[in-house]
Amino acid sequence: MIDAPMPEAGERPDARLVEEVRSVFDYMPAQLAGNLAGIGVIAAIFWAVTPATVMLPWLAMFAAMWLSRLWLLQRFRRTASLGVVDWPRWHLWWTVGTLTSGALWGATSWVFYLRGGSVQQIALIVIVYTFCIAVVPLLATRPRVFLLFGALCFVPMAARVATDGSDEGFHLAGILLLIFSLTTLLARNYRQALQRALDLKLQADHLLSQLRVEKSAADAARQEAEVANRAKTQFFSAASHDLRQPLHAMGLFAEALRQKNHDVEVAHLVNSINESVDALESLFSELLDITRIDSGGVEVHPQHFSVSDLYRKLRLHFEPLAFEKGLALRLRGSKHMAYADPLLVERIARNLLSNAIRYTADGSVLVSCRRHGDRLMLQVWDTGPGISESEQKRVFEEFYQVPNGPRTDPQQRKGLGLGLAIVKRLAELIDAPIHLRSQTGKGTVFTLELPLGKRVPQALPVPSGKGPLDITLNGRLIVVVEDEPAVRAGLEALLKGWGASIIGFDSVASCSAWARAASTMIVKPDLLIVDYRLEHGANGVDALTALRARFGKDVPAIVITGSTMSALDLEAQQKDFHLLIKPVVPNKLRAMIAFKLGVKPS
Repeated sequence: MIDAPMPEAGERPDARLVEEVRSVFDYMPAQLAGNLAGIGVIAAIFWAVTPATVMLPWLAMFAAMWLSRLWLLQRFRRTASLGVVDWPRWHLWWTVGTLTSGALWGATSWVFYLRGGSVQQIALIVIVYTFCIAVVPLLATRPRVFLLFGALCFVPMAARVATDGSDEGFHLAGILLLIFSLTTLLARNYRQALQRALDLKLQADHLLSQLRVEKSAADAARQEAEVANRAKTQFFSAASHDLRQPLHAMGLFAEALRQKNHDVEVAHLVNSINESVDALESLFSELLDITRIDSGGVEVHPQHFSVSDLYRKLRLHFEPLAFEKGLALRLRGSKHMAYADPLLVERIARNLLSNAIRYTADGSVLVSCRRHGDRLMLQVWDTGPGISESEQKRVFEEFYQVPNGPRTDPQQRKGLGLGLAIVKRLAELIDAPIHLRSQTGKGTVFTLELPLGKRVPQALPVPSGKGPLDITLNGRLIVVVEDEPAVRAGLEALLKGWGASIIGFDSVASCSAWARAASTMIVKPDLLIVDYRLEHGANGVDALTALRARFGKDVPAIVITGSTMSALDLEAQQKDFHLLIKPVVPNKLRAMIAFKLGVKPS
């Protein structure tokens, strides 16, 4: 019986058969070459002692067998290249050809053994045994086929050796049968090893197939997550902008109301409104920042920058807040140069400085920069209540707030616990280690390690003022471009209350038309205040370009936006304007206007 291996449970029925058929046909060229060599050797050593009537029919039979197997190999290759293969049929044909070859070699032993001397006889035995050994790798997995092939080769040889009539012949025949038995045992051991290897290969193929499926599913899930992250970021950005607009207008109207009504109770209510608006703005910024960092929306653009530029921005934003709490804000080490993304370093410093001012009731807050080897240590010191050692490892976690932490002013928000989480992630983005040292009751210091930078031209330092920023804009002409009527009305009311003359527009087109039509007698504006997001996809930068084309590139400008995108920060540096993030509380607006116009606070 011609047998084929049975597939294992849970395996595809034809997987093993396909693998075996491919391997035997891959090995067939070597078989054909071996057969051709064996035929040539037998013909050479027995040609002189064998009649032509015996030799020629023997050669013809081998030639027919050899050519038919060569034709079978070519047919298989053409069929396999077309991709449609009847694997069981090809397995059967190959098995028939192999057994036919075994029968011919057995007949060769019977025909030629007694015709030569001892040398020819030994050569004949060695050649036939070599073919038995050679088929072990191919027939080891089919034991019955191997036994049949071996019997077809060895039984005629053993019978022929035993028929020479001598005792030595019987002994040699017995030895041949023993050798055949040992070869069968060898084939059995080889079959077991090959079976394990084949099982491992099939298992590996199955695992690889599963891995491909799982990788495809993981890729699809990753793409879905990326789409969800982008959608989440876009949602937060849009929602933040839409919610900032009414808060922005609320703060402006509240401040305008205080200017018209000098009642102490009304002033207190206005202060409460402005502080609430400021708290909401901080919450929006934190949520948007953490969302953009998680979604990979923050790009790092390292460059050489002066620490004095960083200090100038920090002083502008935080000196009024520190003064309101009676704290001294000191900045030291402005002469140093750093190499990092200045916008991300500023965000880190802002978060740290905001926390320091919020949680320090009296004393001072110090921002210092000093060199330590080939690094810069940017540090924020405060004289606040400090953080206990048990809580220091967790303060950088999202939404974590120190339990029983320091009390803040009742009008200040406690926060979401995202500020230091943002600091940690931004520090990792710019590859700048951050460290915390704190002692309960004495204060805290955060240290950010930055690479040293090279000297670049520095902007002129901005003179700082002590005390509340109470400015007057008498005689100043300010152009306002804002498409939200409520915001524009609130902004105009506030600026007029400070004494400024206002020209307001609701679109880029209207302000551009006014600039083109303006006569040379029109006074040059002292300041441009524009909203970033305007109608029909236009933006405040377009308005600035149109107005500066008419009045000159040196006209100071402030862009008010509800977005915190770093790309807009870069554009602000390139096109010489400053940003304010909605909702803008009046004290921040006053500080920015004073800076842009060079007005010293009174």
